[in-house]
Amino acid sequence: MVLPIQIRFNDVDQMGHINNAIIMEYFDLGKSEYFSAVGIPPEQGEFTVVIVHLEVDFMSQIRFHDHIHITTHTERIGNKSVTVIQQVVNSDTGDICASCRTILSGYSRTTQSSATIPDSLKQEIKRFEEENKD
Repeated sequence: MVLPIQIRFNDVDQMGHINNAIIMEYFDLGKSEYFSAVGIPPEQGEFTVVIVHLEVDFMSQIRFHDHIHITTHTERIGNKSVTVIQQVVNSDTGDICASCRTILSGYSRTTQSSATIPDSLKQEIKRFEEENKD
């Protein structure tokens, strides 16, 4: 999935580039759009996913007037976890500015504990990934 990002004035730090913490917000936007598209909208339903681990690599600066987008796709679906890979990409050059690998756990809002990912959701993620291949 590809999500264009509009850089806001307050995203820029004293160095003239987008602050690393703001880039994490961009990744969150990408995850929200992705999981809504596959059937896990935020704040709805009994089942959701929560972040249990993430790794980020920053490769190049992003400046205020750059055009960027976030790519998001599922790398792996387990019994109770999903691994998502994301990139911040300069839309004009195709350069990858940052990448993120996130592991999310299935989560029950009722029991407030980890939960098995429903088979129907696994199938929906696989279908969505197949339909949205580059």
